[in-house]
Amino acid sequence: MTGRQRAGAATNLLITDLTNEKGSIMGRKTKITREMILEAAYELLDESGINAVAIKSIAARLGCSTQPVSWHFGSMTDLKKELYEYATHRAYDSLPAKMEGRDSVEAFFISGVHYISIACDHPNVFRFINVDDPVNTIGEPTNGDKSIFTHQFDDDAARLLAAEYDVDPVVIGEIVRDAVIYTHGLAVLMIFDNYRLPKKTA
Repeated sequence: MTGRQRAGAATNLLITDLTNEKGSIMGRKTKITREMILEAAYELLDESGINAVAIKSIAARLGCSTQPVSWHFGSMTDLKKELYEYATHRAYDSLPAKMEGRDSVEAFFISGVHYISIACDHPNVFRFINVDDPVNTIGEPTNGDKSIFTHQFDDDAARLLAAEYDVDPVVIGEIVRDAVIYTHGLAVLMIFDNYRLPKKTA
């Protein structure tokens, strides 16, 4: 799309969002931004799961037509890809500050508690970013060949623990792997009502 075409489309969006379903001009102008759309999509995801995230439901949440959503993202695949990144940042961006200044074992423990807390407090978000197959929920892979274990605890973490406690990196790597598998399994249980433990117990 050329600059002139994009400007024209933006003008049409403004006109569309100033007009109600009967074609009359509404009194208040609202500029629908990309951030507003992602926030509305996140709210729907958090409340009801990824199946509730659709162009019409996002538009209804924002009180606008469907045109701004389609214009900003083009397709639901593109929107859900950005929603995946948006939700991941919302979930994990506060973790480094919690771990800062802690020794490696305590930081490791804090990261596990944070992971389980997301599952307890935002089960639909947790499921979307950590459990569901993105090919089914988004329409294409998001992380290539990497898994949640690769992203959360890589070889550098094992080397840090090994150096601090003078333990064989291979042994530490196996311990880290087993702890991550256990933590992930417990977190997954927490997103289902029939298996959920009290958050403090988990």
